Amino acid sequence: MQLKQLAATCLLVSTAAFTQAKPIWQDFSLTGLYGENYEVVDEKQTTLTVEYAAKVKYADVFFFMDRMRGSDDHKSTYFELSPRFSLGEISGQKLAFGPVKDVLISTTWESNNDDFSSFDNFLYGVGFDLDLPYFQYANINFYRANNEKTADDYQLTFVYALPFKLSTEEFLVDGFLDWSTAEKDHASELNWTTQYKWNVGKHISPETRLYLGVEHSVWNNKFGIKGSDENNVSALIKYHF
Repeated sequence: MQLKQLAATCLLVSTAAFTQAKPIWQDFSLTGLYGENYEVVDEKQTTLTVEYAAKVKYADVFFFMDRMRGSDDHKSTYFELSPRFSLGEISGQKLAFGPVKDVLISTTWESNNDDFSSFDNFLYGVGFDLDLPYFQYANINFYRANNEKTADDYQLTFVYALPFKLSTEEFLVDGFLDWSTAEKDHASELNWTTQYKWNVGKHISPETRLYLGVEHSVWNNKFGIKGSDENNVSALIKYHF
């Protein structure tokens, strides 16, 4: 069995096992975005994003799917499925040191489907959950990427969330930074995407999480294309169920 097939099988089996476990916590949300300064395919784009995150005793998982529609009616679907497995919980040992709370085996399945580029990439490596002051969560993952259409490379991913208040109003700054290495057929990429959100939902009810805000995306060498640099601010609305 090829490595990519093995990775896909492991991801599917682990995710199936995950769904049978009772979550310690879970979150489901829908996001709508609209921006006008995208690079490569369409300058203007509307995106609907479905997200799910959950934690069980031995693992956590994050899934999102983007359904995108450009100004020329070009449509595409992209998703990532990222199960991670806690070595501390599995071994029964405390693996904390310095700012590190836990060490994990990290995996991700990236998939895209449109008329221009369809692919399945599989990433695997090691992750670290971090205990940083003021952050709701922060983790960093180091991956080896088996890419279907381009040369394999290495990727660093940092994910974070920072809540804060101004008077009685609740705000959340969260996002990710991806950096990948340059290889023979593509340039090094840096994608730093952050959402700045105000929880207007608390004015509806104390438990309602309805956010309004913007998403800021800085993407150097987008899709590995040298010189295709994006700096885009999109209008955002996000609801957590």
